[in-house]
Amino acid sequence: MAQEIIKHIHRVNALRDLANQLGVMPIIHQLQHWQCERLLVTHDDLAQQKRYQKAMAFFVDELYGPKDFSQRDADLVRVIPKLAKVLPDKAMNAMDDALSLNALSFDLDMAMAQYLQRHFPGAPINRDNYALAYRNVGRMEEREHQIDIISHLGDQLSDVIKIRGIGMLISLSRRPAKLAGLLALHEFLERGFNAFKALGDVQSFIQPVLVREKAIMQTLLSDELTLPEENPLPVV
Repeated sequence: MAQEIIKHIHRVNALRDLANQLGVMPIIHQLQHWQCERLLVTHDDLAQQKRYQKAMAFFVDELYGPKDFSQRDADLVRVIPKLAKVLPDKAMNAMDDALSLNALSFDLDMAMAQYLQRHFPGAPINRDNYALAYRNVGRMEEREHQIDIISHLGDQLSDVIKIRGIGMLISLSRRPAKLAGLLALHEFLERGFNAFKALGDVQSFIQPVLVREKAIMQTLLSDELTLPEENPLPVV
C-alpha cells in the first residue's frame, strides 16, 4: 500500500512538471478554482448545513482545489513506510484513495486545460467553454473511475472514524510531527479526520454528491446533448 501511495505522488509530480513545460499550469489553477466554485454551487444545500461544512471544505480545499500540495506530498514520501506500520489498514486505504483521486483529477484537468489553451486562449473559464472542454476530452471510463474512487473513499472514511483511539493517536502525534518537519502532513490528516468525524453518517454526505456528479457527467458526455442550450452546469 505504501508503494502505491508513493506512485500516486510521483505521478502527480511528473504531471506537474509536464504542465509547467507546456505552460498550462496557470490554466489548470483557474480550472480547479472554477470547479471548486461549481461544486459549492451544485451542492449548496449540503455546504449550508453546519454538519457538512467541514467535509465540504476538506473535499474542495484538501483533495481537489488549486492549493499547493507539494509539501504534504514530500512529507508523505518521507514517512509513508513508517505510517503504514502504525496506522490501521483502513486509514491507509483512505489515504491511497485520496492520493489516487488527486492524481487522476490532475490528469483530467491538464487535458482540459490544454483544450482551453488551444481553443479559448486568454478567455476566462465559464460554464460554456468548460462544457466544451469536458466533452472534447471525454475519457468517460476515467470519469466514472473518479466517481468510484470517491465512493470507495467514503466507505473507508466511514470505517476510519469508528476506529477506537484513532482521534487520540492523531492528536498526540501533532508535536512529534512538528518537530520532525511533518506539520503539513499532520494538519492534512487532522483536518480530514475532524471533518468526517463531525458528519457522523459519512454516507449522508457522500451519496448526494455522487448522485449529482454522476448525473452531470452522464449529461455532459451524452451523444444527444446540445450545447449551449442543454448545459447542465450552473452559472458560477
